[in-house]
This record gives sequence, C-alpha cells and structure tokens, in this order.
Amino acid sequence: MKLEGRKAMVTGGSRGIGRAIVLALAEEGADVAVNYVSNEAAAKQVIDEIEQRGRKGFAVRADVSDYEETLQMAEKVGKALGPVEILVNNAGVTSDKTFVKMDHDAWRRVLSINLDGVFNCTKAFVGPMIERGWGRIVNITSVIGQIGSFGQANYAASKAGVTAMTKSLARELAGKGVTVNAVAPGFIETEMVDTIPERVRQRLLEQVPLKRFGRAEEVARAVVYLVSPDADYITGAELPVNGGLLMH
Repeated sequence: MKLEGRKAMVTGGSRGIGRAIVLALAEEGADVAVNYVSNEAAAKQVIDEIEQRGRKGFAVRADVSDYEETLQMAEKVGKALGPVEILVNNAGVTSDKTFVKMDHDAWRRVLSINLDGVFNCTKAFVGPMIERGWGRIVNITSVIGQIGSFGQANYAASKAGVTAMTKSLARELAGKGVTVNAVAPGFIETEMVDTIPERVRQRLLEQVPLKRFGRAEEVARAVVYLVSPDADYITGAELPVNGGLLMH
C-alpha cells in the first residue's frame, strides 16, 4: 500500500490503459478520480471496482481540450476527494491519415486533446501540489512520438510535444517537491490496437523483440512506480514500456 491516503486523478480513465492505471493506483491505496468524456457507464463500473478495493472513487465528465471544463472538473474533484497529489494525463485520441490527406480538423482535434489537454489538466491541478510541497505528475506519451509512424503525423507530434513539456515542467517544478515524468507505451492490447488489421499486426509483432503486444496492466505498473516513494529521485524521465521496440 505505497500510496495509502493519496488522492489521484486519471484522465481518460474509464477504459484501456487509463482504466488499468486507475485500478493499479487504487490497489496501492489511493483514492482516484476518473475522468471520462462520453462513456458514463464504463466510468461508473470503474468506480465500483475502486470501491471494491476499499478506496474512494469519483467519476467526472470533462473534455480535457476545453480549458474551462477542465477547471470545473478540478473544482469538483477537490470537493469530492480533497486536493489531488497525483495527476496522470492519459486521455488521448488518434485520427490517422497520411499528411497529404489529413485535414486541419484532424490535426487540431488530436493536438487539442493530446497536447492542449495535458496543459489544461496540469494547470488545473498543479497549484495545490506546489502549495503542499509534494506532487507527482505522469504523462502518457507513446513510442510513436519517439520514432514517428506512417499516417500519424498529428499523433506523433502531439506525443513528442508532451515529452518536451514533461522535461521542461520537471525542471520548473523540481524545487517545489513535484516530479514530472512520462511513460511511453509501445503497442499495447487495447481497443486502439484491436482495430489494426491482422496482417499489419503481424508485421508490427515482427519488430518487437519480445514478440508480443504489451498489456495495459504493464503500463499501469510503470505509472505506479513513478508516483511511489521508490521513484522519489526520478524526474524528467520517459520510461519506455515497449517490449524492446525502441532502445535508447
């Protein structure tokens, strides 16, 4: 129970990697606010699972690309759980097209959620962390932001932007007791990867030295490590969870 008594906020926490992160934080003793944008039923189900673990859960709807909505979300979470000490910026979308075919709307939508959303949520939640002299922020990036990907110029740019922002924030907030790190998943078994055609999946697997896709729980454990006392001396890092797909 390394996070007993801590209050956490996970964006995009109702399914996939976000859901796994929420449950892993609750397992370690944290009370968790779960942000969702459309699937209320899934969010409520995750709250039930948090409560089964003896922790408090709170579901809150907000579009993280909307600054005002995000500020209102922070207010609601503060009233329900108290000041958030752990923020996991996980919400993200894709809208894949080759650059020549990509329209401005597809570019803006991905950047506004994946990158602006991290700005909005961090602005909304970092104040109390600084006041209390303790906080943990983890941003979910992607191996795609490190290597690029055909048809994903918008997604790759958004995730690379989050990585650069992570490092800058880590420098700014280190003296205030707040660490800022990122976790960069490779190909993980989620709804996003499930939509990839079988022949493409096989081609991707050939590039992964461990010869399998990752599990959401494996990403979640990396997040728990970075917000736990075990990682107190780590900030500005981007932890890869990619099966060896990219080695620095």
